[in-house]
Amino acid sequence: MRYPLRYTAFEWIKEKKSVTDDDLIEALNKNGNKCSPDELNKVLMQLEILGLITIRWVSKDKRRLEFQEKPLEETRLPRISE
Repeated sequence: MRYPLRYTAFEWIKEKKSVTDDDLIEALNKNGNKCSPDELNKVLMQLEILGLITIRWVSKDKRRLEFQEKPLEETRLPRISE
């Protein structure tokens, strides 16, 4: 059974913490997932919208994908009554 591309890509990014898009597509294709750049873009957009990864441009044609650690719950400051 093969996992969906989104889960496979997310697990690989989570394991590496930070990776380029070229390295990710190469790793996915080595593992037997046939992945085109268009499919990868769709998967990365879904993961970024869900807040699981962040995407930053490194150069004109290269992106850096980073696993997004969930911040600790923010403590609320008490409101000052007027």
